[in-house]
Order: sequence, then structure tokens, then C-alpha cells
Amino acid sequence: METLTVPPLFEDLGHSLSTDYFFLREQLTAPQLEVLRRVRKFVDDEVLPVIGGYWERAEVPWPLIEGLGELGIIGEDIQGYDCPGLDPIACGLANMELNRGDGSLGTVLGVQSGLAMKSIYLFGSEDQKQRWLPDMARLRKLGAFALTEPEHGSDSVSLEASARREGGDYVIDGAKRWIGNASIADVVVVWARGEDGEVQGFLVEKGMPGFETQVMEGKGSLRAIWQAQIALDSVRVPADNRLPGAHRFKDTARVLAGTRSTCAWSALGHAVAAYETALTYSKRRRQFGRPLCSFQIVQERLVRMLAEVTAMQLYCLQIGRLAERGHLTDTIAGLAKFNNTRKARQVCAEARDMLGGNGLLLENHVIRHMVDIEAIHTYEGTETMQSLIVGRDITGVGAFV
Repeated sequence: METLTVPPLFEDLGHSLSTDYFFLREQLTAPQLEVLRRVRKFVDDEVLPVIGGYWERAEVPWPLIEGLGELGIIGEDIQGYDCPGLDPIACGLANMELNRGDGSLGTVLGVQSGLAMKSIYLFGSEDQKQRWLPDMARLRKLGAFALTEPEHGSDSVSLEASARREGGDYVIDGAKRWIGNASIADVVVVWARGEDGEVQGFLVEKGMPGFETQVMEGKGSLRAIWQAQIALDSVRVPADNRLPGAHRFKDTARVLAGTRSTCAWSALGHAVAAYETALTYSKRRRQFGRPLCSFQIVQERLVRMLAEVTAMQLYCLQIGRLAERGHLTDTIAGLAKFNNTRKARQVCAEARDMLGGNGLLLENHVIRHMVDIEAIHTYEGTETMQSLIVGRDITGVGAFV
């Protein structure tokens, strides 16, 4: 049998070509591969040996977050302000690899870069950008993005939080829910409806009177990062803290549209982790005197998983290319999220089952990915919402109500 030779370009990636079955990495540039190497090394050396304990204790992994701030990926594609200015594919690879390690750390990157920092970058004043973005790019300051409310998830356009002008301040009232990082953030981008009825963005800083958070307990997914409920009781925010470029919900939606493609890459990371674990386990685990991988049904299941992972990779590579050319639409990103989160759930469940009882142990990582993908499947637009968004695009008929 002919032996497959690993191209020298990939030798130091510490990664079997079984995952990159179509040799897609040959299409990556040197800077993109460097991001991949850097984040993969961090995941393999720092994250995987310890993350199970943090996840089990529902504890924020502060040492890992500090290390994340040193990787040069926070801020992703933002240009200037000490941000790395990565291209879309490099951004996707960073999210993929980080989620291959842990979905909670992936969420930290997504909230910090894709939501909080991106809101400030797109809609903030120059003073706001200079004040927040450089420190956020090094994780010296943490950010959060407060849109979802107790009664408004998928219909976030109906948000009820309000902001009224009083002298030199805005006074914000309302409640938010499922807000990642809110309890530990230095600044929270709060979306509220102004007196003109339009949605506006405000920078609420840590310690402002009337801003209270409560960490949500009993969470079975993304346990190594905290989501919080927020109560806003007559929070006075200086007028200078309003995002001057955010005037309506369509502006908020611009931020959310960008995170849909991130979700597709993140889902790929979870699927890769599950597939790699199942493949390695099947080679090492012996039953009935033979390695598991020598059984026909096991090989068939591995091939089916590989087919899904490879298809997800092709989705991600193409949305990255489209983003580079400025052709990525919210509906294309929505279809990628729809496909990849759905397929990742299947791959993770298959891997969990292949490991048998051992698949339930955190030391084997699969069960953590299996439940963490549930959060990605839901946030930034559920599968149902993506179906309606893409369905409206291909039929010309809105079916939301």
C-alpha cells in the first residue's frame, strides 16, 4: 500500500491529514497558516490539558483567557487600534481552532471581537475607538454585547429596553438575558430603543449605578464562560457614551450578520475535535481482540463523519473567499451557519456514541463538544430563523409570521 507523505508545509501542525482529506490547506497563505499553527499550539499545549476541570466547575479559565490575549487574534479583522487586521479566512481559522479546544473560549473571542469590539469599530466615535479598542485587543479590557432580552430572543427587533435623554446623559431602563461576559466586562454595548422609537447603542461601563448583573446558573453548555442576566434601573450614561453611528436596528443587524459566518467556522472546530477523537479512539481501543477501526461498521461511521467535516470545510473556505471579495451576504452566511451547526451536532453525537461509556467522560472531551455545540446551534440566530431568512431570499416570500 502506498504511504501518504505529509507535505513539509504541514509537518509542524501536529495534525493528521485525515481531517484535511481534500488538502485544503494547500490553498492557505503563509500568514493564514501561521494563525492556524499559533492557535493550534495554544489549544494543544494550554487548553486541552486543563479545560475539562474548568468546564466541570463552571469556572472562568482566567489563565487561558490571559494566554488568549497574547495570541494576536483579538480584534480579528479590525484595522488599526492595535488589532491584528486578519483576513476573513485567518479569522475563521482562529475561531475554528479555538472551538476545537473549547466552545467557551471560542465564545470569549466571538463576544469580544465579533460583537463588542466590532460594534465600537463600526459605530463608535474616534475617541471611543481610541479609548477601548487597543486595550480590548490585548484583553486588558473585556467587553460584552447586550441585545437579547428575557422576552425577546429570535424577535430581538422587538426589544423593550429604553433610553431617554436627560440633560447631558441618557437614562436606560430594561433587562437583558444570556449576555456573555456581562458580569466580568469593563464595557457592555447595550442596545435600547430611543425616544424616536429607533434602536441605538450605548457603552455602559463597569460600576455605573443601576447596572446589575446576575450569573445564570444551571447551564449545561459553554460552562467555562458566564452568561448573565442584566437589570438596567435608571442607568445614567453620558451622552459621549452613545455610539454615534448606530441609529436603527439595521445597524445592530450588521454586527450580527458578521457573526453568522463565525458560527459556521466555530461549528467546524467542534466537529473536527469530535472526529479526530473518534478516529484516534477507534485505532487504540480493542474489543473482541481487535481494534475498533477494523470493524466494517466503525469504518463506515468514520467515513460518514469525515464526509460531513469535509463539506463543512468547503462551506467555510468559500464564505471566507466571498468575504475577501466583499460578496458575503447575510443569507449566504446564514446558510453556512444552518448547515454547519446541524452537521456538527450529528458528528459530535456520532463520536460520543462510538466511544461508548467512555464518551461520557470529560477526559475524552467529546461530551463537552456535544453539549457546547448546542449553544452555537442556538445563538446568533437559531436554525429556524436561518431557514426563514434564507427561505425569504430564495422565494421572495417572507414567512416569519
